[in-house]
Amino acid sequence: MRESRHRLGATLFETLVVLAVAAMALAIAVPRFQLALDRLSVRSAAVDLRATLHSARWSALSSQAAVAVHLDDAAGTVKVLRSGRQLLSRNLASAHGVVLGATRDSLAFGPMGLGRGAANLSIILRRRAAAETVFVSRLGRIR
Repeated sequence: MRESRHRLGATLFETLVVLAVAAMALAIAVPRFQLALDRLSVRSAAVDLRATLHSARWSALSSQAAVAVHLDDAAGTVKVLRSGRQLLSRNLASAHGVVLGATRDSLAFGPMGLGRGAANLSIILRRRAAAETVFVSRLGRIR
């Protein structure tokens, strides 16, 4: 009576082939996943920036006083001030890991909500290959 021997496990060659296929799949997936994370960070920073700008405009409208917004590119911060007093501050660089770039370093919303010094202000938020731009018109519209 012959006994057949059943093989348990895999050979070294089969294991290496599986590892090579897995490495190729990871090489394709990881950069796409990183880009998706960067886009998500930039998008959430843009939402945060828009909310800060809307809050500054609303504060100007509700208080019937000018509200200033200072943009610090180097630190990645946005500060909202009324009558020299800081109302709000957001550090977009540390919160979202983005780099801030703007065409101007400040703008103000007047008592009527119109933008002063905001003649089509562009604020660019960037993280690696992902970028998004927030615009403020001279009418105070934020998009």
